[in-house]
Amino acid sequence: MIMLKSWCKTALITLLLLAVSLPHAAYADSSADEAAEAGELEILREVLQYLDAHNIEGVQREEFIENAIRGMVYTLDDPYSDYFTKEELEEFEGELNQEYVGIGALLRFKQGKLYITEVLDGSPAKSAGLRKGDIIAKVDGHSVTSQDDIYLIQGAEDTKVSITVKRGPSQLTVQVTRAHFTLPAVSSRLISAGDIGYIAISTFSDQADEEFTVHLNKLRKLGVKSLVLDLRDNLGGYVESAENIAKQFIKDGVLMYVERQNGNMEAIRITDGSPIGMPVVILTNEWTASAAEILTAALRDNGIASVVGTQTYGKARIQNIYALSNGASLKLTIMKYLTPKLEDFNYIGLKPDVEVSLSSTAQLIAALHQAGLKSIEVSGNASELSINNVSFTGYLDAIEENGKVYASSRVLAALVQGKASWSSSAGALAITDGSGKKQEFKRNAGSIKILNDETFIELGDFKKMYPGFEWSYQDERLMLKVKVN
Repeated sequence: MIMLKSWCKTALITLLLLAVSLPHAAYADSSADEAAEAGELEILREVLQYLDAHNIEGVQREEFIENAIRGMVYTLDDPYSDYFTKEELEEFEGELNQEYVGIGALLRFKQGKLYITEVLDGSPAKSAGLRKGDIIAKVDGHSVTSQDDIYLIQGAEDTKVSITVKRGPSQLTVQVTRAHFTLPAVSSRLISAGDIGYIAISTFSDQADEEFTVHLNKLRKLGVKSLVLDLRDNLGGYVESAENIAKQFIKDGVLMYVERQNGNMEAIRITDGSPIGMPVVILTNEWTASAAEILTAALRDNGIASVVGTQTYGKARIQNIYALSNGASLKLTIMKYLTPKLEDFNYIGLKPDVEVSLSSTAQLIAALHQAGLKSIEVSGNASELSINNVSFTGYLDAIEENGKVYASSRVLAALVQGKASWSSSAGALAITDGSGKKQEFKRNAGSIKILNDETFIELGDFKKMYPGFEWSYQDERLMLKVKVN
């Protein structure tokens, strides 16, 4: 999925986890230490005086100081520590709280077409009448032919962009005024057929815990009996938000262990929480990081949840922001954290209990199975996805060729609670379903197609192997259905 760069989270920035304000570490005070510090500061003053008096490059004193600070921070060889000017800090905090400028649409470029996969409530795109499923053909009169054309939609606040879309047989052009808007950190859905609740947390903003409470209470009133908690693409945020959300799952237990500069380890406990009282499945991927990993590990290690998806990012370090007298700030790594079972997964990540690689749709199907959903009907196209008539952000790709229709092998494997494995020597793909039964589909028999390193299975052949499977394909919309005993 492609998001507009002007309002998407920048991974290199937002991955940096913020911690609650903590007191500075205490150090022994001595005259020797003071003398050494005075000598070090004197050298810096000498260099600054020489530069002020003799440099001919036109560099200003403020820039010398700022670059000296950045040099000290970057010498730490710590990708998470940084120096922020006042403006940079405001931008960082805005991204952390999902405040952006743009049109407010999720986009996907697939096989030469730019699809709108989601139009956000309250966004300029929504106000202009753009819809999920529209195909963007032109931007300011420029034909869209590549993924790079997405950047044509970027621009400053209060500027206009002309967008021409194809909608079915029609084509229309709308003017969209780019604007500042805030994305909600939490969204939810109910799959009533299985009484399963779904909550996605996209970031741990300063309001995420309050938003989560609203969504969880709403689902409880609807009678949910199990919960899927989607933390995919959640790059982190405020530790306090993650802790407050964990309190709604754990009555009494360890949230994490932290180790400070002095090497002492401390358990951060939850003692005033409420048990969730239902099975929980967490969805993760390679961009589940920081605070999202804290919550994942806490719920897993306390026996609250199982984890489905792919291995997480692996950021087990906590930062704090310190205000400086010049209005700038330092963001410094102040401690490392370990899971309740004392696992240090920094640069490694958390391994899921049920691994489902790459396909976001397959991961969601697998999580819903794990949460207890027996009958699943998936429908969609290159820009839309629904499961049991509930709309999700995503897509369901298909290939139509010579009167045959092919669907993603990962999605089909997830539907039968199985795993797909490819054998290059045999030129075949095998699916081992939830009962352990293995079925093979061969390339030379026309049972599979490979497109962009993804394998697709011919649906007629798949039905022969799985008689309980149903499918249809009409107007480029694919429907897949299976009931699991």
